[in-house]
Amino acid sequence: MFVYTLKASTIKFFGVVLLSVVVLIALVAAIPDYNTGEVAAVAINYDDIKTNENRVEFLESFGYTIKTEPSEVVEVVIPDEFNSIYETYNNIQKSQGLNLKKYQGKKITRYTYEVENYGYDGRVLANLLIYKNKVIGGDVCSLDGEGFIHGFENPQK
Repeated sequence: MFVYTLKASTIKFFGVVLLSVVVLIALVAAIPDYNTGEVAAVAINYDDIKTNENRVEFLESFGYTIKTEPSEVVEVVIPDEFNSIYETYNNIQKSQGLNLKKYQGKKITRYTYEVENYGYDGRVLANLLIYKNKVIGGDVCSLDGEGFIHGFENPQK
């Protein structure tokens, strides 16, 4: 006759291992399959924006047709401390993966282009904020009294 004894610590050990395996199987079964369809990923390049052609191509990558020459080029200093207007504007930047707080106190260049295909009865501008050949922020806005301002992505599409 063969007798084998188990200690309480051995039973606890195998119980924990069994419970871990059951939890792992349940998690694997519960995780959805994200590979059910093709997703077209378009990478937007925010770096190496050295020329006017680069700036135009950057804005066109969002589906805009713009006048090829900027209507305004201005040097701007990002303030060391943000007031409520800058905080609101920076929230627009954060929504598109950018953050102006990294550039507080820095002198940047703002390029303004006129958007020709926005589908809005008014003048629409696209602003690019450039620091050391990199897009660090920007917006698309209208000049009307009841206009709009948003990030580069067109919310109408």
